[in-house]
Amino acid sequence: MTDFTKYHFTGQKNNEKILLVLHRHWFDILVQFLVVFFMIVILISSTIYLPIIFPALRQKLAENLFLFVENTFFIFTWVTFFLIWIDYYFDVWIVTDQRIVNIEQKGLFGRIVSELELEKIQDITTDVKGVIPTFLNYGNLFVQTAAEKERFIFKNIPDPYSVKDTLMNLQKKQEKQEENEFSEMLRKKIHHETI
Repeated sequence: MTDFTKYHFTGQKNNEKILLVLHRHWFDILVQFLVVFFMIVILISSTIYLPIIFPALRQKLAENLFLFVENTFFIFTWVTFFLIWIDYYFDVWIVTDQRIVNIEQKGLFGRIVSELELEKIQDITTDVKGVIPTFLNYGNLFVQTAAEKERFIFKNIPDPYSVKDTLMNLQKKQEKQEENEFSEMLRKKIHHETI
């Protein structure tokens, strides 16, 4: 297990220990980058073959217009690449010994941060569909809660079964701790009333 003691996130409590930091699986971003790859292939192919197919593009005015369109397409390709990377890098799930923090990036300037206390977890489900996710061991993890936001979704995370086990163990530990605290409170109350 990775040591996250040197990491810190905004809103972290003083005695809160980070156990897991999860991003989507690398294959998920690879699939999205295929779009950018095809855009680059189109860009390079059109630069090489369109002037051969349409010799009119070699004239000065048409050539300038063609270069303008090519550069605009290149900028659009670069922005698409950048947006995919930002979305991948800043979508993160942090599992601590007290709660789950979901940080979801929405475009360049939007971010949604939600959290879930471990004692509010009612059910945890994993969903691994398809041949590639099965072989690469990634999939979705659904955390059902009784809170306002009914379902937390960990999208395309690596090793969802291990994360599920970690969360289940944390939840059991939290329940046991609460039972012990409740027992101690009752014991003190009964002891106080008998005195």
